[in-house]
Amino acid sequence: MEEVHLTRPGNILVVGSLNLDWVLRCRKIPRPGQTVHGNSLSEVPGGKGANQAVAAARQGADVRMIGRVGDDPFGAKLREDLRREGVGSDAVYATPGARSGLAVITVEDSGENAITVLAGANAQLKPADVRRAESLFKEADLVMLQLEIPLDTVLAAIELARGAARVLLDPAPAPGRFPPELLRVDILCPNETEAAALTGLPADTDEEAEVAARRLCELGAGCVLLTRGARGVTVATQVDGNVWSVPSPAVTAVDSTAAGDAFAGAFAARLMWGDDLRGAVNHAVLAGAHAVTIPGARDSLPTLADVEGLRRKAAVS
Repeated sequence: MEEVHLTRPGNILVVGSLNLDWVLRCRKIPRPGQTVHGNSLSEVPGGKGANQAVAAARQGADVRMIGRVGDDPFGAKLREDLRREGVGSDAVYATPGARSGLAVITVEDSGENAITVLAGANAQLKPADVRRAESLFKEADLVMLQLEIPLDTVLAAIELARGAARVLLDPAPAPGRFPPELLRVDILCPNETEAAALTGLPADTDEEAEVAARRLCELGAGCVLLTRGARGVTVATQVDGNVWSVPSPAVTAVDSTAAGDAFAGAFAARLMWGDDLRGAVNHAVLAGAHAVTIPGARDSLPTLADVEGLRRKAAVS
């Protein structure tokens, strides 16, 4: 892809989850059967779908979202949050009798986290819902998907997007059943754990990550962005078979929650602004690195100014 500077970005459509996050901070994540004392509790909007939509919007992209919330006070709060962030939410439907999605996130002082998700209304986002919003697919240049909604709905969205828009899939959380069609997308963005689950291959070392990324291309992905936390990203492309890596800048991590969402949203936004693949990845790595320096999920999603600030800091360090 050649770099093209545009006066306005292409359109991003996110089909995914919206949760209310309860974030509990503690010194150490408890082991099974262990009780620990927490330090603080906060309540913030989240869900991988909504986080990626907001992450892209904060990078200047034009973003709309399809999803479901409950008809409870949480649902109204989640829809209002999207509107405040500049994300189009007309196709985020209230679900009668359902509770909104909820995530309980335990974050230890090192920045590592453990997450328990209650799907709530997200589980009721059906293929009929995405077909109902078919006009949004026709207007989109990129469709972003994750796996906190039913697989059948994800597959329906991929089918609607095919031939009209590029598809970026973040295969998280990695399901027990993974239809082969899910891998046949333009851009696949797994982390090391998800790549291992999808390929049956380890992805811990640099060499293992390269092999796993190549294997995902062989299974159908046009481009693989294998995110590796502090070790950066390994990139593989089907069209030329190239594999290369982008290191992450050294930062002090306090919370890794939503770092992957920050990466995916920033990458999508830069594609929509006309960056080539390498430029978009470089920008997204900085966005993910910035995210781990801020506690919380939504608060950690960087603005364009945040990413540019880290870019300048990294250049002189």
